[in-house]
Amino acid sequence: MSFAIIETGGKQYKVSASEILEIEKLNAKVGETVKFKNVLLLNDNKTTEIGSPSISGATVEAKLLDNVKDRTVLIFHKRRRKHSRKKNGHRQRHSKIQITKILSKDGKIIDEAKAIVTKKVAPKVVASKTTTKEAIAKKKIVKK
Repeated sequence: MSFAIIETGGKQYKVSASEILEIEKLNAKVGETVKFKNVLLLNDNKTTEIGSPSISGATVEAKLLDNVKDRTVLIFHKRRRKHSRKKNGHRQRHSKIQITKILSKDGKIIDEAKAIVTKKVAPKVVASKTTTKEAIAKKKIVKK
C-alpha cells in the first residue's frame, strides 16, 4: 500500500489515494483540485523516499469536497465572588478533501484514486391537477 506524508496547516498527515480527511481551512472553492507540494515522505510498495526536510518536485493532488465547521467549543470565564461571568463559543473551520493522486519527484504517478462517484438525485415529477382529473375520467370510462 503506497502512501505519503504531507504537511499543511502546521500539521502532518499520512495520506493514501481515495482517502477523505479534514484539514485546516483552505482558500479554495468546492470542487477545485488542490496541490500539496510540501511532501515529507513517499512510500511505494517497493521503495521509501524520505525528504530533508521535503522532497522537491513531489506533489499530492486532492479534490476539495466541502468547507465545514467543527463542533462548538464553549469558553466560560467566571471570577468568583465578583459576579462576573463571560461565556463564549467557537467553531473552527475545516476543509474536507479527498486525495486523488500521489506523484513522485519525476512526475510519475505512485497512486491514483478510482473514479469519484457522485450521488445524483432524480428530479421529482409533480403531477398537475389536470392530469389527475383526466386519469380519473379515463378510469370511470373504462369501468362503464
